[in-house]
Formats: sequence, structure tokens, C-alpha cells
Amino acid sequence: MDSMAVERSAARSRPARDTAPRHRDTGLKQERAVRTRAQVLDAAAEAFATQGFPAVTVQDVAALAGVTKGAVYFHYANKEALAQACAEEFYHRIGVIGQEVEESDLSPLRAVTELLERTARAFRDETMVQAGARLQIERSLIGAEMPMPYLGYTESLTAWLRQAQEAGQLPAGTSPEATARVLVSAFFGAQHISWVLNDRADIADRVREILTAVVPMATRNAE
Repeated sequence: MDSMAVERSAARSRPARDTAPRHRDTGLKQERAVRTRAQVLDAAAEAFATQGFPAVTVQDVAALAGVTKGAVYFHYANKEALAQACAEEFYHRIGVIGQEVEESDLSPLRAVTELLERTARAFRDETMVQAGARLQIERSLIGAEMPMPYLGYTESLTAWLRQAQEAGQLPAGTSPEATARVLVSAFFGAQHISWVLNDRADIADRVREILTAVVPMATRNAE
């Protein structure tokens, strides 16, 4: 056997180079990047919820997240981008609540009650929701385009109130559209007052008051 044949035979007998470790390393890096991004966003939410947009710095967010400023900038270009991301996550979570209520197969008025009560608990318990609400109040101070507030929430309430009207569950002459707008205005105003006066500890009571005043049949049907 000549030397060339020996080399070809040896090449065939050598095991293929194992590229799996490289793929595993890439996967681990991606997982770490996802975790870090979420960590930074959660830290930004905490900072915005407690301090407000004008007072927060990228260094504050980095310190809360336990990462460097460079790590923050790797995922978000600036403080405005962090605010946008928090606001988007806020509306995503509110949308998830609405979707869960929609899938619960409740009566229309019970769905209205459930949506407001679940949202109230989210405002009381979830820092991201608290941050999103505060950022909407401060939207004129943020040099970036923010999501339009409360549109999907109003649409969901309007749809359920229309169904309730068709079922004869609302007083004659009631406008589902106007009632939905009043509920949204009252709810988001009440959560703000509850935050300022009582750190949202009484938000559930305030929501019950709103429902009793605006759609009393909803509270009677829920009992």
C-alpha cells in the first residue's frame, strides 16, 4: 500500500471532530443572554415603579440587576428603550389577563367583574404592572414613543358589555361603549389614588365600589 493510500485509510478511520461542545456553548450563551435581559428589565421595572422615570439612571438599573452598565446597554440602547420595554410588557400582562378571562367562559357581566378584579390584583402585586402604570403617567417626560394606553382593555370591556346588553342585563338606554370608557377611567384613576394614599392596599375595595356604582348588576350577578 502506497503512502497516499495509507493516509486516506487513516483519515477514514479517524472519528469526526466533535462540534457538540461548540453548539452547547452557544446555547448556554444564548440562555444567559435571555436571563440577563429579563433580569435587567425586572430591575428597570423596580426602579421606574419606585423612583419614576426622570430620577432613574442606567447605573441604578445595573446596580439593581447586579450587572454592569455595559450589560444593560448590550440589551437596551438607553433609558428610554427600557421604559418602552417595560410599558410593552405591562400591556402584554394586562392582555394576558383579558385573554384568560375570555377563555374562562364566564357570563358577560361576570367577565367584566373578573377582568377588573384580576387587574386590581396585578396592580397590587406585580412590580412590572406598577412600573407600566407609572410610566404612562410620565409618558410626556419620556423621549420615546410609548404604547397607546388602555385601548385593548377598553375594547374587551365594550365587547362584554354589548353581549350583556343583548342579553337584557343592562338598563335600557345604556351605552356599552360609554360604560366601558367610564369603567376604564374610573379603574385607572382609582388605582392611582389607591397607590398614592395606601400603596394600593385597598385597590380591591375601590374596584368593588366602581362596579357597584357603574354596573350594579355585575356585582349582583357575581354574588
